[in-house]
Amino acid sequence: MPFKIYNHQQPHFITFAIIDWIDVFTRVEHKQIILKSLEYCRNYKGLQIHGWCLMTNHIHLMISAKEGFSLSDILRDFKKFTAKKVIKNIEDNSKESRRSWMIWMFKKAGKENSNNQTYQFWRQDNRPIEITSNKFYNQKMKYIHYNPVQEGFCFKPEDYPYSSALWYKEKKGLLVMDEILI
Repeated sequence: MPFKIYNHQQPHFITFAIIDWIDVFTRVEHKQIILKSLEYCRNYKGLQIHGWCLMTNHIHLMISAKEGFSLSDILRDFKKFTAKKVIKNIEDNSKESRRSWMIWMFKKAGKENSNNQTYQFWRQDNRPIEITSNKFYNQKMKYIHYNPVQEGFCFKPEDYPYSSALWYKEKKGLLVMDEILI
């Protein structure tokens, strides 16, 4: 059963993972593609970013759409664009030590999925969860920000640059947040 977003202006918690949980976001240039795309979607497609954390093989988001925009459409475009861009970056980077293997994995997954023409980059089992209470919002935001701590990347959430934790501590970070007053 596919999961559907009904209230596009309501914040949702969502996680996208790379097929087979491949560690793609170990390189800065791949992370930059994600950050620039999120920023573009925020500036031009009506995306509101309330929280985020980019890990090596997945991204957690707390997001909604501005009035008049479809969160489903934004997510579809984001995933399609970033998949193509990151795969092209991998193909073009002769210094990528896992290039052949990763491209083979993306092609293999693409062939096994009739929704794709050539490659599959993102898993298709992400499930947007609508945030319906302050308690649930706080629980998911804590989960997002403590993910790198749990993985041993840092000791405090605000020390991990690829998340919104520093924004909520010092109003600094790689992306501007659309804060929710609760």
